[in-house]
This record gives sequence, C-alpha cells and structure tokens, in this order.
Amino acid sequence: MQLTHYTTNFNKKIFPITLVCENVTNAPNIGSLFRIADAFGVEKIIFCANDIPLGRKMTKTSRATEKVVNYEVCEHALEVISNLKAQDYQCIALEITENSTPIHAFKFSADKPIALIIGDENFGVSETILKECEHILHINMFGQNSSMNVVQATNIALYEITKQLQ
Repeated sequence: MQLTHYTTNFNKKIFPITLVCENVTNAPNIGSLFRIADAFGVEKIIFCANDIPLGRKMTKTSRATEKVVNYEVCEHALEVISNLKAQDYQCIALEITENSTPIHAFKFSADKPIALIIGDENFGVSETILKECEHILHINMFGQNSSMNVVQATNIALYEITKQLQ
C-alpha cells in the first residue's frame, strides 16, 4: 500500500549543504528547488539574481516547502561565494567544463560544509564564479544533448552528496 505524506516515517536530517543558485529565475524551477532542498535536507538556499519570482507560479511547484526551507536572496553571487569561503565552506560548482570531474568519482567530505553552486537555466555557472570554486563537478550523460534542466541536475547532485554523507 502506498504511503501518504502523513504516514511516511523518513528520518529527518539536515545536511551541511547550502545551495547557491546563480541567476536561476524561472519560477517553476525555483519552486522545484525548494521542494528538492526539503527532500534532501539542504540547510539553506541562497538565490543570487536581481529578480527572484517568489509568487504564485513558484508556489505551485514548491508545495509549500518555501515555508520550511531556510533561504535568502542576495543580488551578487560573488559576494555570497566570498562570504561562504570565509566561513570555511567547500565551494563546489555543478557545471560541465574542460576540467570538471564526474560527480560519481568525487569523494564528498563531512569535514567542511558544502556550498553547491548551480547556474542559470540557459548559461550555467558563470566563469567568474567557476574561478572561485574549489571543485567543478559534472554529471556524466550518454545521449546527444550536452545539458539537462537545472532542477534535474540538482536532484542528481544532491542525491550523490547526501548518499555519501549519510
């Protein structure tokens, strides 16, 4: 028999993961990011952009998780990354580059909190931010397309991180 939201008994856990969203501005994607942040026990989301739509279009996909996930909005991603590095976060970008490492081959450490940086739906993580990251990871793909939706990619990354940190 399928369990309902009220009958599941998953162990609630918050991981030392901050999700930094650089220029992610699509309302349904933002709502979905709240939902997966809740599902994977993300400590905080930081949205970095000029205009973050937190209205009705976002709440349709968030399923009210914006009420339980800690978040903030900051205009400048570089400032956010600098602050996180000063707090001893390991800054890890999710992006395909010439030198990125497959996420499945990376060993996540619980010794330092993790800032997972994801990028805009069309252009990914900016070069400026990539230069500030300790590690750049990608998800191996086997089809013709060279990218996937930011929410799907974040799902895969958070699954891999939390699997290793459990």
